Amino acid sequence: MSLTVLSVGYPLAPVGPDAVGGSEQVLTHLDRTLVSAGHRSIVIACEGSALVGEHVPVPRVRGPIDDLAVQRARERHREAILRVLAREHIDLIHFHSLDFHAYLPPPGPPALATLHLPVDWYPPEALRPDRPDTWLHCVSQSQHGSGAPNPFFLPPIENGVAVNSAAPSHAKRGFALMLSRICPEKGVHHAIEAAKDAGVPLLIGGEVFPYEIHQRYFEDEVRPRLDRWRRFLGPVGLARKRRLLAAARCVLIPSLVAETSSLVAREALAAGTPVIAFRNGALIETIEHGRTGFLVTDAGEMAQAIREVGAIDSAVCRAAALERFSLDRMTSAYLAVYQTLAHDKCKRLVGAA
Repeated sequence: MSLTVLSVGYPLAPVGPDAVGGSEQVLTHLDRTLVSAGHRSIVIACEGSALVGEHVPVPRVRGPIDDLAVQRARERHREAILRVLAREHIDLIHFHSLDFHAYLPPPGPPALATLHLPVDWYPPEALRPDRPDTWLHCVSQSQHGSGAPNPFFLPPIENGVAVNSAAPSHAKRGFALMLSRICPEKGVHHAIEAAKDAGVPLLIGGEVFPYEIHQRYFEDEVRPRLDRWRRFLGPVGLARKRRLLAAARCVLIPSLVAETSSLVAREALAAGTPVIAFRNGALIETIEHGRTGFLVTDAGEMAQAIREVGAIDSAVCRAAALERFSLDRMTSAYLAVYQTLAHDKCKRLVGAA
């Protein structure tokens, strides 16, 4: 059965292949998959998004992101959702944002909200929505376990990435790599300290969004630690990201919060690059310690792991990603859930959660 799916992205970040955030990358893949499978994809996302399906643009916030800017962005999202629902037959609404509860529409088509962030970051009203036929799901088993039991939870759908079983065309070089939003919880300063301790170059790709706390963190904790060997690249597009991942000695993920999945870790393994990460959240599920990377507890242990990472086999990393983190597996799981929700068979999924 052909479906019309209305996807709703985060109001403050564009969607597309070059997106920085994991939720935007997942939405990009789902939009493309829906169209390829013969379904209709309608996406509400801010200006500057690059989509295969139908784009309903909302203005992008310019300047500092404060409470007033967030409130206005949510209002624009709510209005856009109502306009689409008034003129289109929608089989399912799929939300991908932390604040989805702020613009849930009145009862109507079933809704699915993917929890891309730690469960305890969502307010109670988001985790137990009072809108009928509204369901939630996580992106890893550890994240799911942190919020269960919850009668609104469906079984988790693991994030997937594109995996090429062939060896990358770029030769390995000596630098470590970090790809991330630049904000306190990502622990960028720990990666810099570890790279300095290990005596290796570090390239940092990412974006400093105009939140006051993010900008202050960059100026106070990141910029002073940079030097000619530890450099901040700014945002990197898809093509450059793939080249960096393939060429890096290793990828560093010193996250200070319980990561729900870490697409970067999975993309690194798909490129044949081992990952060195703090032992948090789903990173424990993603990285096989001593086989596809190392799990560490602080910057000192991360530095030691950087020195030892040459013992990790790139082919083993790629094989693990191919077996465990297939993009096709993820998109097929979403399409199956879409059909189940659209046909009002959700109780079966709840029983399996």
